[in-house]
Amino acid sequence: GAGVAVQTSLTELPWGKSQPRRASAAKPGQRIALLAFGPVLYAALQAAEEFDASVINMRFVKPLDTAALLAAASSHDALVTVEEGVVSGGAGSACLEALQAAGVEIPVLNLGLPDAWIEHGDPAQITTDIGLDAAGIAASVRKRFGAMLHPAGRQRAANE
Repeated sequence: GAGVAVQTSLTELPWGKSQPRRASAAKPGQRIALLAFGPVLYAALQAAEEFDASVINMRFVKPLDTAALLAAASSHDALVTVEEGVVSGGAGSACLEALQAAGVEIPVLNLGLPDAWIEHGDPAQITTDIGLDAAGIAASVRKRFGAMLHPAGRQRAANE
C-alpha cells in the first residue's frame, strides 16, 4: 500500500501500528508532526521538507496507534492530521478524541475533505482544489503555525 516499500515476499503488516517516515531536527518551539493517513502520505512527506516537520505514516484509523500519537504530542509543539477522508468523524476527529481522553493539550490542525458535496472530476485536480497536495498542506501549515515556524526576531532564509 501507500507508504510501504515493495517487497518480494509476503510479510504481515503490523496491525494498528504506525510507521515513522521522517524525523525533524527543528528547534523546540518549532517542532511540527504531520500524521498522514492513507495516500496523502506522499504529499505530507513533500510538504514536510518546507518546514522540517516529522512525518508519521499512521496507516490505521481503527485501531488508532494511540501510543504513537501520544509520543508525537509529547515530542512536538503542534500536530497536523492529513487524510483523504472527511475530517468530521474521521482520522482527525479520532486523534482529537484520543488526545482529549489522555488529557493532552497541544495545537492540532486537521486537514482533509470538508463535510460538504465535492464536485466529481479529476482526482489530482480535486486534491489540489481542496488543499491536500503538497503545496496545499504546506500553505495550511504556514497559515496556522506561521508564528511558530518564524518567531519574531528570527530572520527568514531566502528559501523559506
